[in-house]
Amino acid sequence: MLSTRQLFFEHLAQTSDAPIGIEIEKASGCWLHSPEGKSYLDLISGISVSNTGHNNPVIINAVREQLDKHMHLMVYGEFIQKPQVELASLLFSLLPENLNTVFYTNSGSEAVEGAIKLARRYTGRYEIISFKNSYHGSSAGALSLTGNEALKRAFRPLMPSVKHVEFNCIESIEEITEKTACVFVEPIQAEAGIILPEEGFLERLRKKCSEKKSLLVFDEMQTGFGRTGRLFAVDSFGVIPDILLIAKGFGGGMPLGAFISSKEIMNSLRNNPALGHITTFGGHPVSCSAGSASLRFILDHKLDSNAKRSGEMFRKLLNHPKIKEIRGKGLLLAMELESAATVKNVISKALEKGLVTDWFLFNEKCIRISPPLVINAEETELACRILLESLDEI
Repeated sequence: MLSTRQLFFEHLAQTSDAPIGIEIEKASGCWLHSPEGKSYLDLISGISVSNTGHNNPVIINAVREQLDKHMHLMVYGEFIQKPQVELASLLFSLLPENLNTVFYTNSGSEAVEGAIKLARRYTGRYEIISFKNSYHGSSAGALSLTGNEALKRAFRPLMPSVKHVEFNCIESIEEITEKTACVFVEPIQAEAGIILPEEGFLERLRKKCSEKKSLLVFDEMQTGFGRTGRLFAVDSFGVIPDILLIAKGFGGGMPLGAFISSKEIMNSLRNNPALGHITTFGGHPVSCSAGSASLRFILDHKLDSNAKRSGEMFRKLLNHPKIKEIRGKGLLLAMELESAATVKNVISKALEKGLVTDWFLFNEKCIRISPPLVINAEETELACRILLESLDEI
């Protein structure tokens, strides 16, 4: 009889020739546990998904309570469902006033696709600007916005009328014109290796979009829900977008995303045509219940503050000649080393020692430090010790 590992490679479509390949039977907090009893400290969080920790009992209880009531009832937007309404009410008590209407999706890529349609429908324009080394997803429209040609080349032709410009370049902002429907930007470029905006860049971008009546879209898939030391990056930089995209940490481990805007902008999807954007499973009641429990847990336990505190601890303890730089905010950090080969060797050594991490899509010289936001001081020290030992041994 074939093992689970053998069946994984036999029947599940592979996304690369070298998946991490460890088998996980259960998880809790910051820890992943194999069937053989080996435990791994998680520095990935499912790519910034498990902000409230794996198998969080508060979220599990919320899911169980909703399961006893109902699961899917009807396509999004037709029935009034309490889990969707409660999550929206909580969310909008925390966001800027203009971000007051939500369209739920199943994932970040779907949120991007919805935002593309929304911006074009509202403005009546077609051109979209995004930034080089940005990552917005793998569906056709989202991939068109993604700013890395190596990831896109094999799938061309993609969506037309997309222009890619340099992040943190003031001259790039001049590319925004009366033809520009919207500008998609990650307030912190994640897969580029955690690139922060230079002082004044996002403010200038906001001003230019307002001047040209182009919509500014913030992709907060990885920066949201406490990860950067604030609840959202909009809180850190004081720049308010016209459309906000969230996913990953939004669902507390369940699939959930959203694009959020003002009532005026969002209403443009209601008619001419009606059902201008629809989804079957977006805003699934179980996912929304998990999302509400997760968001309350983040607020009640001040996980944004813990992210800031733990991030500072990582920076302090990770001192080694082979570390060129540590960039980021909160627990969205990139540890840059001398080469991609060094990174891969450190990741391999760390995995042997019970620590799971990886690199970034567009920066193989950096190691990702993005643990669940519930990580404590002892776990942070252990993670740093393993990373430093791995650096010493390569």
